[in-house]
Amino acid sequence: MVPRIETTNEKKLVGKRLTMSFADYRIGELWRSFMPRRKEITNNLTGDLISMAVYQPAHFAAFKPTNEFEKWATVEVADFDNVPIGMETFVLPSGLYAVFNYEGSSADNSIFQYLFRTWLPSSDYVLDNRPHFEVLGDQYKNNDPTSKEAIWIPIRPKNASD
Repeated sequence: MVPRIETTNEKKLVGKRLTMSFADYRIGELWRSFMPRRKEITNNLTGDLISMAVYQPAHFAAFKPTNEFEKWATVEVADFDNVPIGMETFVLPSGLYAVFNYEGSSADNSIFQYLFRTWLPSSDYVLDNRPHFEVLGDQYKNNDPTSKEAIWIPIRPKNASD
């Protein structure tokens, strides 16, 4: 699987977040709280959902399944003028990403093992300390083997401030 390398512009996101770990993965709880209310967000730029993870700088260097991170269920918006009560804003900074077009079940984590254990170490890039996200478009079907999504991994060239 070969990614495209892309620089994304800053994105304004509105949604909900939960702190979790891979050992206590509460993604279902997060999306169950967000999905019934997503239509309250009236200034979406697209119909896509964005699943975002914000990791601490040492999360992967000292990886343990109990390391906590923030997981977000969001949509991209034009501005923060009408944020529904109980939702939060996040400005995703611009930056360089490896973008993988993935087809398969969202329950299958082998794609992430491939990305971090095979593709990244053999690439000309290292992981950058910015949010990771997946764009869940109209072909996304949760836990379905025919589901399609775009996985965005933040990168920077090797030897750039290593």
